[in-house]
Amino acid sequence: MSTSVAPTPAATALPAGVVTGASYDALVAACKSGGYALPAVNVTGTNTVNAVLEAAAKNRADVVIQLSNGGAQFYAGQGFPDSATAKVLGAVSAARHVHMMAAHYGVCVVLHTDHANKKLIPWVEGMLDHGERFFDETGSPLFSSHMLDLSEEPLEWNVGECARVLERTPSSTPSPTTCFMPTTC
Repeated sequence: MSTSVAPTPAATALPAGVVTGASYDALVAACKSGGYALPAVNVTGTNTVNAVLEAAAKNRADVVIQLSNGGAQFYAGQGFPDSATAKVLGAVSAARHVHMMAAHYGVCVVLHTDHANKKLIPWVEGMLDHGERFFDETGSPLFSSHMLDLSEEPLEWNVGECARVLERTPSSTPSPTTCFMPTTC
């Protein structure tokens, strides 16, 4: 089975940068119609973000850049006095870096946070706090999507909690900018 490389943003008629809302939908539609997938890469510093963007640009591909809770802390530094705050600020710092650099590399990026279980809901909410301010400043969401993985929780609570947190996403965009996955498997 061969895999196709994602086309450049020009081929999907999308401007380079972090995709959200309708742009996110258009990128997914282009992937479906073109029969290709976007590679997803977890990053832990500006050096890994830049390497992913450079590789994507060199290969004329778009990409998913993911941040984990632990990986996000590296952006603020392991010596930051409050680990929970470091993980939020690190993720926000990384997101702002990706916003700045993706456009300059000419790559469409889905900016995603990876697998946040119940104990990491405060991390997601901290990013949403910063995302609300970013949206007020720029008119764009800070992240393309967040993943709540509440598969260890009862289904009814799982879905209810996802719905509660989803209400915090910007409503002025044409489609959901935050994807919460209430996984059950």
